[in-house]
Amino acid sequence: MLKDITLGQYFPGDTVVHRLDPRTKLLLTLVYIAALFMVGSWGGYALCFAALAAVTAVSHIRPRALVKGLKPLVFIVVFTAVLNLFFTGGDDILFRWKFIRVTWTGLERAVSMAIRILLLVSGTFLLTYTTSPLAITDALERLLSPLKKLHVPVYELSLMMCIALRFIPTLIEETDRIMSAQKARGADLETGSLVERAKALLPLLIPLFVSSFRRADELALAMECRCYNGGEGRTRMKQLRMAWQDAAAFALGAALMAGVLLLRRLGI
Repeated sequence: MLKDITLGQYFPGDTVVHRLDPRTKLLLTLVYIAALFMVGSWGGYALCFAALAAVTAVSHIRPRALVKGLKPLVFIVVFTAVLNLFFTGGDDILFRWKFIRVTWTGLERAVSMAIRILLLVSGTFLLTYTTSPLAITDALERLLSPLKKLHVPVYELSLMMCIALRFIPTLIEETDRIMSAQKARGADLETGSLVERAKALLPLLIPLFVSSFRRADELALAMECRCYNGGEGRTRMKQLRMAWQDAAAFALGAALMAGVLLLRRLGI
């Protein structure tokens, strides 16, 4: 299961999506998320899915990678769908047994919420798949730069996000290695009651926390030894510049939002 977590991974490439300015990709991701929450019909979900499929095809990201990344979220998706299925009111009852009642409105909302979560997470994965953590940091710092006038530590926040994204795959690999070592020593992490499985995780969590703090200390020491000083005056090897591809991408993002709003108004 841990190997299925692909958040924070970057797949290098030379496609149009990879070459887009990271600021463009960040803003378009926000537009895509806003469009998903503005969807009011099945046609809107179909349009968002078509946009996601088109970007996946253009970026040469295998659909299998997206599906693999969604596996750890199956429980959350199912849990959310069940809550909406059984706790949404309505007069159009489909099934009733004692205090359990399923309505057509609840069924529609459960399916729509599951689709929304899957499309939302898949779009976020595409951002990290096609953009390196360093590029995301630079883009986030540039976009939030006006907040510096309000004395907001923009650079520090961006650096924290970059380090977090960079170390997600490392921590997953470390967790998998510790689990394999514990299983080799006879630890049972997959059977038993919920309380027993929680207790069995203690030998896993303690070395993981120790390893995480050790890595953080080594990273801080390495940055200090290299006299690292970010913020004002820091130069960049790669300067962010927008081109005509970015303008075309913004136009497509605006078209997606307009299409979703139009379909919602028409009820299609």
